[in-house]
Amino acid sequence: MEQQKPQWFKTEMREGKTLVFDPLRKRWVALTPEEGVRQKTLYLLVEHLHVPTGLVAVEYSVKVNGLDRRADAVVFGTDARPLMVVECKAPDVAITDKTLDQAVRYHSALQPRFLLLCNGKECHCLRVANGDLQPMDHLPDHDEMQGRQNPHQP
Repeated sequence: MEQQKPQWFKTEMREGKTLVFDPLRKRWVALTPEEGVRQKTLYLLVEHLHVPTGLVAVEYSVKVNGLDRRADAVVFGTDARPLMVVECKAPDVAITDKTLDQAVRYHSALQPRFLLLCNGKECHCLRVANGDLQPMDHLPDHDEMQGRQNPHQP
């Protein structure tokens, strides 16, 4: 049975508020500036980086130092291990060390191989290797995230 393709960027007005349908969460959510960036990033992951929809968790609950937090999205491998933590900010919020620190805290709990920081104007992807953060010059597709051979790898 073939999986139905997600319908992206469907919006509607309710009680004076713009809502967007999140095809991964399968529900309507308020279209805030950050949610707009999250939806575009999810679209990028699924449609261009070939991440199966069933392997992306949106607003994923994470325990960080005993506190409940939510990562904007987490990409999983076919073995159910976290591969990437995604942190989204509104377009008017710069990607700073504070944003990176937030993603690193999620990394400490989940131990993914990659961190992706996006604000709609820029995206920064970092590979985590031997405890070091290495900036990448491209966004890895799902195969590369899982460590499969990819033409971008050295």
